[in-house]
Amino acid sequence: MTNSIAWVLTEGMAGMVTQAVGLAEAVGMPFEQKTISLQAPWRWLPPRLWPPGVFGLDSSSDPLTPPWPDLVISCGRKSIGPALAVKRASGGRSFCAHIQNPHVRSNAFDLIVAGTHDALTGDNVVVTKGAIHRVTQARLRDAAAQYDRILADLPRPLIAVLVGGPNRVYRMTPDIVAPFAGKLASFVAESGGTLLVTPSRRSGAENIAALQDGLQGCRAEIWDGTGDNPYFGYLAQADQIVVTCDSVSMVSEACATGKPVYVFDLPGGSAKFQRFHQALREEGITRPFSGQPQDWSYEPFDDTAYAAAEICRLMGRAA
Repeated sequence: MTNSIAWVLTEGMAGMVTQAVGLAEAVGMPFEQKTISLQAPWRWLPPRLWPPGVFGLDSSSDPLTPPWPDLVISCGRKSIGPALAVKRASGGRSFCAHIQNPHVRSNAFDLIVAGTHDALTGDNVVVTKGAIHRVTQARLRDAAAQYDRILADLPRPLIAVLVGGPNRVYRMTPDIVAPFAGKLASFVAESGGTLLVTPSRRSGAENIAALQDGLQGCRAEIWDGTGDNPYFGYLAQADQIVVTCDSVSMVSEACATGKPVYVFDLPGGSAKFQRFHQALREEGITRPFSGQPQDWSYEPFDDTAYAAAEICRLMGRAA
């Protein structure tokens, strides 16, 4: 399979792209990213109602045309129909792996990669502790070397703070951010270290402003959104990590470091998020963020390599 190629199909949302690209990188095949956009009525219909072989793409979508790939990795609801259409058009030659519960019959895909919190099992289901991602030990080593000189003069411990934002089930407002900033200020004052804060695109200008106001006078480096995101560098250099609870991906990435991970709870949630956070706390991997420094250790998990190895095995490739 020297000329093998993979396609990564997503709606283009950062969390989905990170998971699908991370899995493609771990498999080790050359891959192309395809951003999917659907026309009516397919963008509204659940995938289980799609007739077989329908691509459903609109004119703004990346085209899906031959030559068909050896591997399709899809993530997100809107990528499900197109991924299965590729498999059908290829005569079944394209191996299709989907990340997260697709809510279609599981044997429609060759492999499904689902977190424990998705509550999905089956002969072709790889169950992971968290989300697939791009954080590897090699990437952390490279990022640590890159940021070693940049952060060398900052007092330790270095505390990476990964800030998400509101979503379908969690709320984040300046009134919620203010006490979070207060706990961060107490944490850094007691530890004597430095905060390394990286907001996300979902954080929003008002929430970032509230965080900046609450951390005035603290030793804190807050990424302003310009230039390269220091996310990997902060993860690599951090001694401890604080992350908001709204992103399974961010928490999973933090836990791939093996460093203490505190999770700050936001108002809201769902049964799926609750299962995810409860499982990590019961295993001693994460702890709630109270603003008080603690220390603990755990074995970092590598769900991405695990899932990639299963794809390689099923495709008859060397891992």
